[in-house]
Amino acid sequence: MSLKKSLQVMCVDDMSVSRGLLEQALDEIGFANVVYEKDGAAALRQLVASPVHLVLSDYNMPGMDGLGLLAGLRANAGTRRTGFILITGRADREVLTRGQALGMNNFVVKPFTTPQLRAAIEKVVGPLG
Repeated sequence: MSLKKSLQVMCVDDMSVSRGLLEQALDEIGFANVVYEKDGAAALRQLVASPVHLVLSDYNMPGMDGLGLLAGLRANAGTRRTGFILITGRADREVLTRGQALGMNNFVVKPFTTPQLRAAIEKVVGPLG
């Protein structure tokens, strides 16, 4: 079975249009096991209860932003090693430095193309096949 068929992925974004674009790109790539959450706090609760292999998270969300979610994942023994890709329209040095310090595995700048997203994912998990 190819990696993209077996990987469990969670996408976290408060904007339905952004979630839809992620869903379309992941479908094009061929991912079979993807769940979606609308905010960081709900995502963290779900991930602690049922960890996934990879999280794709928006940076700018109300309440708990993407880096808050990343900090929560890294602080929990069951989710500490979860792959994490930050998706942001604000890829400035401050955000990226904070993300790297927290253990972010990669990032994607909005707007992104499907090939850009695939390349970012493959840098974290390896060739998708």
